[in-house]
Amino acid sequence: MSAKPSVLVLRAAGTNCDYETAFAFERSGARVESIHINRLIEAPRRLLEFHILAVPGGFTYGDDIAAGQVLANEMRFKLGDALEEFLAGDRLAIGICNGFQVFTKAGILPGPFRKKAERTASLCVNDSNRFEDRWTYLRCETDRCVFAKKGELLYLPVAHGEGKFVAEPETLARLNAEGRVVFRYTDPEGRLAGYPWNPNGSLENIAGICDPTGRVLGLMPHPERHFLHHQHPYWTRLPERTKGDGAVIFERAVAYFR
Repeated sequence: MSAKPSVLVLRAAGTNCDYETAFAFERSGARVESIHINRLIEAPRRLLEFHILAVPGGFTYGDDIAAGQVLANEMRFKLGDALEEFLAGDRLAIGICNGFQVFTKAGILPGPFRKKAERTASLCVNDSNRFEDRWTYLRCETDRCVFAKKGELLYLPVAHGEGKFVAEPETLARLNAEGRVVFRYTDPEGRLAGYPWNPNGSLENIAGICDPTGRVLGLMPHPERHFLHHQHPYWTRLPERTKGDGAVIFERAVAYFR
């Protein structure tokens, strides 16, 4: 491994946020390699060469069957052994939007990941019954996750048709009790609010969760799309800054290995 933390950005047919995700990690000080799922299936243990696994947004395989389901099946059944070993080590993983959908459908989240584990949470069709492309606020609820800091309020964009977080009641209770709800949708004052601030109707306004270790994060909003200050929709009206709100998520992941 190089002196810089190494990131694998996993892509498949339909991935469309891999360049932005790679850019965010590179600007944060990581070495990044983008690998197609077919190449990783040919050599699954290549996964173990990396510090961080990132599954970015998009519409993998056209979201056939359900959003992220085909890629989730490939990861679980074709990469399962290597993935289990990767996640058991001192490594990080992040699933953004379609990546979060993949993580829940593969059983990576809520976790811990096991090839034969039952699925206990998912992302389903938005309550609005349409694709939601808008900006919203996220309030960080916990210090348990490597990627986040409790009390932060981030302004990030969403772009999804199946982003409603749902979970079994016992799973939801466990996530809350263990401090694994990382982000909730809020209004600009950081208060829980309904549509459009909660753009999909997620249970308890949940926008992101982590696994029991705090080293695996899944979230529906796109931090890589607000990595630079001028990506803010009103950037010309704001005090000049170098970074956007999403930058802290990538910077903390890289800093974890330093």
